[in-house]
Amino acid sequence: MRLAAIDIGTNSVHMIIVRVRPDLSFEVVDREKEMVRLGAGGLDGRRLAPTAVTAAFETLAKFKRLAETHQVDEILASATSAVREAENGGDFVAAVRRDLGIRVRVISGKEEARLIHLAAAYASGVGGHPAVVVDIGGGSVEITLGTAARMQIGESFKVGVIRLTERFVTSDPLSRSDEQRMVRHIRRQTGAHLRALVKRGFSRVIGTSGTIHAISALASDQLREGGDLRNRRIPAKSLSRVRRLLTSLTIEERLALPGLDPRRADVTVAGAVLLDTLLDGLKADSLTLCDFALREGLILDYIKKNGAHIRTVERYPDVRRRSVIELAERCRYLAPHAQQVARTALALFDATRPDHGLDDQSREWLEFAGLLHDIGVHISYERHHKHSQYLIEHGDLRGFDPDEILLMALVARYHRQSPPKKSHPEFATLSPERRRVVRVLGALLRLAEGLDRSHAQVVDHLETERTEAGLIVRLRTTSDPELELWAANRHAAPLIKELGRPLRFESPRTV
Repeated sequence: MRLAAIDIGTNSVHMIIVRVRPDLSFEVVDREKEMVRLGAGGLDGRRLAPTAVTAAFETLAKFKRLAETHQVDEILASATSAVREAENGGDFVAAVRRDLGIRVRVISGKEEARLIHLAAAYASGVGGHPAVVVDIGGGSVEITLGTAARMQIGESFKVGVIRLTERFVTSDPLSRSDEQRMVRHIRRQTGAHLRALVKRGFSRVIGTSGTIHAISALASDQLREGGDLRNRRIPAKSLSRVRRLLTSLTIEERLALPGLDPRRADVTVAGAVLLDTLLDGLKADSLTLCDFALREGLILDYIKKNGAHIRTVERYPDVRRRSVIELAERCRYLAPHAQQVARTALALFDATRPDHGLDDQSREWLEFAGLLHDIGVHISYERHHKHSQYLIEHGDLRGFDPDEILLMALVARYHRQSPPKKSHPEFATLSPERRRVVRVLGALLRLAEGLDRSHAQVVDHLETERTEAGLIVRLRTTSDPELELWAANRHAAPLIKELGRPLRFESPRTV
């Protein structure tokens, strides 16, 4: 199974594409990032700027095309501080759904913290040892404490780098008074939380986010040269030196720093002050870097909640077949009986193809209707054929057009009780050609159901022979097929009518 996870942040939009293995681990097969500054000027309830919205749309459209080239099964998308605070955040989400077909979930700060912790603790090998995770975004900062199993404490604070820059950076270089005002604000917002974490105790502080990585790169020659950042420990004193350096430089001087992304040059000053202040409040002597963040948290959370679905995807790569099986499983179908009826229906379809002349698409519809024909029993046995019709029509089957779903639903309905009639409203809406398909497939399914009347799968194989007197169906069985022969003869009339030739059933046990 392949998944794409998109994090629509205040500063950047990130996407990863992963392949989920059958053991529910995953590997990243592609990733993209675009700095769009969606939250610039749009925090604290203000509107998202039109230019930022346009940039975000263009990025999301590009990301969707990339995901489609990887043939992902699902796109998971979340939006954080900028969208959840903006006056027009809901309009933005609705437009993305309408124009791009991407469902964006606007998550709370608490949920953002949980997902980030899940990812960072997983990637950093925290195990059962409590660790603090810090994620610095454009609009907010998430600070959590917990083990790999769960987040114990987690909070989100409105002290992201774009928010701090817009509010406190009034000079270039940053003035001492502005820096002090920023530090006091950060401590007022986060101080009580940091003291509670220190009191509880933890093994290390883990840092994740582009801002933290950018600042850490300035503190490490190896990182500036493209070294692996995963699980690398950066001394807190080195990060303090970076803070002092950045607050002393103008924007032009920061742009000349080797290893600093020019697009972060304006907000990195606030980021360095923020990170150093948080580490000081935590009394941490080092920071462990992590390359997993919210997007990986979305993947891990999805895997945790959808293990059965993922295994189904691995077993059934085709979305149509997978969707049918998942609906059947949701309705607690009797798999051995449903599969036997579908197999028998297909064998009858193939044997009588010269008579009915239907194509392979009709054959597929018959198989899927066979797998779903009894799911109405999930509601009640009485009238279960009609319940099956309803569940198929409203079961969120993917990969089918509405006409196909209606056709399969009707074929499942007509596996018992009365055959199709023009007085049945849904049947009457079909074209004459589709009505004939439903009549033939319904008759085949009705007979196949009869050939497993005992629900014991006694018919192992069937062969047909064409004679002048009609079609002989010979059954090879594993036990006495008395019930099956009785039901087959009882339910053969609709198929005989459609084929225009008699049917006779034989079994070596009865000859």
